[in-house]
Amino acid sequence: QVQLVESGGGLVQPGGSLRLSCAASGIIFSSYVMGWYRQVPGKQRELVAIITTGGSTDYLDSVKGRFTISRDNTKNTVYLQMNSLKPEDTAVYYCNVRTASFSYTSWGRGTQVTVSS
Repeated sequence: QVQLVESGGGLVQPGGSLRLSCAASGIIFSSYVMGWYRQVPGKQRELVAIITTGGSTDYLDSVKGRFTISRDNTKNTVYLQMNSLKPEDTAVYYCNVRTASFSYTSWGRGTQVTVSS
């Protein structure tokens, strides 16, 4: 049974930083693409960042240069370092695991990030 547990969300002022973590269990972590998505009420969930098994990354245009995704295969954990946070980054952030072929995917329960003064 795959389990993804996110942590690190919270309330931060504009311009601040947060680091999200997602610990995975029940999978051969290094074999999967890992991603961070976010969702605000009334809107579709959107992809924020992904990291492949080989370490290649891709980002939502609006977070490029501010967010960094990384993975530690020895700890079965994926991270999202978020700097220069803006109010529009406020959302529930979800961790996602999937195969490269999209034949399998699973989600964490999400962690709330609120950027407000």
